[in-house]
Amino acid sequence: MTNLMKISGLSALVAAAAALPALAQETVAETVDAVAEVAAPIMDKGDVSWMMTSTVLVLFMTLPGLALFYGGLVRTKNMLSVLMQTTLIACMVMIIWVVYGYSVTFGGGTSPYWGGFGKLFLSGVTADSMVATFSAGYVIPEYLFIAFQMTFAAITPALIIGAFAERVKFSAVLLFSALWVTFAYFPIAHMVWDVSGLIFVMGAIDFAGGTVVHINAGVAALVGCLMIGKRVGFGKENMAPHSMVMTMIGASMLWVGWFGFNVGSNLEANGGATLAMINTFIATAAAVLTWSLLEAVQRGKASMLGAASGMVTGLVVITPACGTVGVMGAIALGVIATVVSYFFVTVVKNKLDYDDSLDVFGIHGVAGIIGAIGTGIFSAATLGGVKGDDYSIAAQTMIQVQAVVITIVWTAIVSAALFKLVDMVVGLRVDGDAEREGLDQTSHGEAAYHS
Repeated sequence: MTNLMKISGLSALVAAAAALPALAQETVAETVDAVAEVAAPIMDKGDVSWMMTSTVLVLFMTLPGLALFYGGLVRTKNMLSVLMQTTLIACMVMIIWVVYGYSVTFGGGTSPYWGGFGKLFLSGVTADSMVATFSAGYVIPEYLFIAFQMTFAAITPALIIGAFAERVKFSAVLLFSALWVTFAYFPIAHMVWDVSGLIFVMGAIDFAGGTVVHINAGVAALVGCLMIGKRVGFGKENMAPHSMVMTMIGASMLWVGWFGFNVGSNLEANGGATLAMINTFIATAAAVLTWSLLEAVQRGKASMLGAASGMVTGLVVITPACGTVGVMGAIALGVIATVVSYFFVTVVKNKLDYDDSLDVFGIHGVAGIIGAIGTGIFSAATLGGVKGDDYSIAAQTMIQVQAVVITIVWTAIVSAALFKLVDMVVGLRVDGDAEREGLDQTSHGEAAYHS
């Protein structure tokens, strides 16, 4: 009996020993799975929901926001022309973006100037494709990132048309816009926002598009109005806005949509997004009050046109800075940009005698430059910003200045060449008779209003 017990115990020991490798393998496998699960990128549904909302908000900025803002500022006979130009530009750029724009901007290339052709026609992108956010381990769907960036590309060339409203051929507007996003917007966007981009590598801060959108469009607008020339009757005829009600509605829509523009650029619904949100409120409020005060002091009356102009000025100046400056810095930027833009719109433009119809350069260009440079100053923790430790105001501001200069030079040269090319191909201006009659009827065969 004892021998049987010994044999039985020995057999059990042998069996247990034989099972050890399998148990060890199972333990190792479980550990690997657990580590993989912890390390797997996280797609937070809250982030996704916010970014989908932001994308729609940026579209709302363009249609109907920008369209109504610009439409109210032109004369009645040109209202529909502005609505049509804005609508068609946005739709055209959306198609261009998915065909090649996304690829040459964010296609994964290593060039400092463009992203390559790796994602032409959105090659390789699926509903399961993800892109990184600013927090390690967190991602959002690539289709969502593509759509969000697409709305930025769609609104930027539409901003330019305000500088030469009421006098340019519809075909010229569309051809120029298609070429301009290709050779000006996409390269600048890559340089600023792609990890291999020239300006990104320099270390410039542009949270939501001060250089990419506003300086880029503002400089192109100035080049355009100088090359195209003044409207027929400029300085002699009444060219006041035909509907400040429409302009107020459009400006308000821009402000609401701008939360998608600025806050959405955080790519996540977290504390950083709330900083961008409150700054978008406060800088804009400060700018409206400042413009109205300047008008009241200079003219004795504050106008709705001035309040709307201040509103857009505040939105523009805070765009590059909204994620890194503090609330007091946002107020300072709103006030500074408004004083300078007001001076450009009321003094400089008149002295230099150029016809920037809707003050695209005076507001978007000037406030964009101030915002981009001011970001380097007010992002410092000592001035309420988020940048502390080794942050150098002087060093960062110099980088910001370099980014501004690169953007200005690039878009000025490209825009001038493209305006010349478009003039040679289809002609830029409508004839004098068509301009006097108005573009609504001569270009589109419609009227905005019927008596």
